Amino acid sequence: MVGVVIVSHSLKAAEGIKEIAQQMGRDVPVAAVGGTADGQIGTDPLAIKEAIEGVMGSDGVLLLVDLGSAVLNTQLAVEMLEDEGQDQVVLSNAPILEGAVVAVVESAMGHNLEQVKKAAEEAIHMEKLL
Repeated sequence: MVGVVIVSHSLKAAEGIKEIAQQMGRDVPVAAVGGTADGQIGTDPLAIKEAIEGVMGSDGVLLLVDLGSAVLNTQLAVEMLEDEGQDQVVLSNAPILEGAVVAVVESAMGHNLEQVKKAAEEAIHMEKLL
């Protein structure tokens, strides 16, 4: 199964998104990470790296982020991984909530990392109002 890491500037936001997403696939490994080491709003590359390692399996990890510096710190966290692990980790441009839900569903269905990423990124086109 593809693991999913949700990175937000707020740990509470990341945990809430994780809670919603895991309703769609309880067996999918999902990690929520957010905030700084001292509990402030922000992101911490070391915490992100540890979250990646915590959900890493043979099928890889999809990373979902909220805002600009989360992207930078997530990229730094990936660079901190062992070289062979970097190839199995992909940063997504998906909307964080909708993308997380779709990613968990796709992972639970047994799809590969590329398929999970593509489906999560297509969530940007989800209609909320018809």
